[in-house]
Amino acid sequence: MSGKNQYVVRNGGGWGVRGEGNSRLTGSYDTQAAAIARGREIAQNQGAELRIQGRDGQFRESWSYGHDPFPPEG
Repeated sequence: MSGKNQYVVRNGGGWGVRGEGNSRLTGSYDTQAAAIARGREIAQNQGAELRIQGRDGQFRESWSYGHDPFPPEG
């Protein structure tokens, strides 16, 4: 079973990591790189996906650490 997807999001002048469905941040960081590193650790441990928000507010990329069947079903 996979864990909660993790999101790297803007947090005022810095960045944060938030689990899917959570209202509070898991952690706050000064740089996006630090938030990505922590988000990646959490996503890997939980077998979840990491989605990264760009400076413009749009999600720019995602990485999956869960079970992704290849080729995709369907």
